[in-house]
Amino acid sequence: MYLCSVKMSFLIAAPTSGSGKTTVARGLMALLVQKGYKVQPFKCGPDYIDTKFHEAVCGRPSVNLDTFMATPQHVRELFGYYGTDADICVVEGMMGLYDGYDRDRGSSSDVARVLHLPVVMVVDARSAAYSMAALLSGFVGFRPDVNIAGVIFNKVSSQRHQQMLRQVCDDLHLRCIGFLPKDAALEQGSRYLGLDFSEQADGQRLVDMLETHLDWQQLLTLHGEEYPEPSQAIGQPDGRHVVIARNNEAFSFLYQEVIDHCTSVTFFDPEREVPQLSDADLLYLPGGYPEKHATALTANEACRRAVRDYAERGGRVVAECGGMMYLCQHIVTDEGDYAMCGVLPYSITARRADRKLSLGYRSFLLDGREYRGHEFHYSQFMGDVPTSVTQVYNAKGEPVDTPVFRYKNVLASYTHLYQL
Repeated sequence: MYLCSVKMSFLIAAPTSGSGKTTVARGLMALLVQKGYKVQPFKCGPDYIDTKFHEAVCGRPSVNLDTFMATPQHVRELFGYYGTDADICVVEGMMGLYDGYDRDRGSSSDVARVLHLPVVMVVDARSAAYSMAALLSGFVGFRPDVNIAGVIFNKVSSQRHQQMLRQVCDDLHLRCIGFLPKDAALEQGSRYLGLDFSEQADGQRLVDMLETHLDWQQLLTLHGEEYPEPSQAIGQPDGRHVVIARNNEAFSFLYQEVIDHCTSVTFFDPEREVPQLSDADLLYLPGGYPEKHATALTANEACRRAVRDYAERGGRVVAECGGMMYLCQHIVTDEGDYAMCGVLPYSITARRADRKLSLGYRSFLLDGREYRGHEFHYSQFMGDVPTSVTQVYNAKGEPVDTPVFRYKNVLASYTHLYQL
């Protein structure tokens, strides 16, 4: 039996997107690692990009916590399992604290309630002083079961500005964790830093700023609750050997829990390698940006042929978003028309003129099982949207036109599935 004990843990949130939450979360993770702590990162919601930054900083995989795609009990057990050997668990929120798929359902505050985590708010204070008292008072009092334990003020202009903001915390009896000054270079850096964030000069600069301007030791007094041994099969092998397409960008949207649930996993890069599928129980083609690597994917004809042959002889395949695009006949970009595997009789356009954002949670029933996941893409089917084998719904239960395909033992869709 193991416990995610009453250890140091907190959730970084913000009133709105664009407040600096992501930059501060990554910087704090890096700072705590440099101080010698073993930091387990988590991310609220279905985001795949931030988790890669977390892993680069912390040296261990980041895990998604999502109360639409998983039950509250499952979220608690994930937190307990992955946090059991860490010194500190740091959860990065998403969007604004109370922004969910239906009011505050599925929001960062929902995760904080489920895990009883203290919340540290990152607030953009550049255009306000004591008005922050009204804003923060509203956030603190809105849901009494959400523990807002401290505030980090971002984009603070002067000592005088700091003094006025400190009065806000004093009057509201909130911990003031510190003040970050305006820094245009770091704002720019937080937008363009790649997956090697921890190795970037601006990354270290951010760490140094946080150490200088925040009373970060206060964070070491924050903690959540104790969680018991999971009742579900988290981290337990399921007996399958799964072959997974993976590279840095074209096939990179993976949930860590999916990988850990397989008995054995073999990765291959569809740009450079040919998968060995003779003993595979499942070929998994996750999402990413294959349109950015279409030339290399087309050039590796042996890989495309191996995938097509495996699917045609009845091998089980799950293909999500970019993986589904790879199974189609062609991907068309502004640079040209690129042949893909040809398993599905469709073509995808990623031309700028055809781009349209499709975004949101998705669920559907197939063969008596409910699948849940998330859709995020700009590419589209060329011509009419193909017929789906089942109706797909958004988080509010409303039908959407996202198709799901079943061909032999292939399951393919634009939806990134939470569980295979």
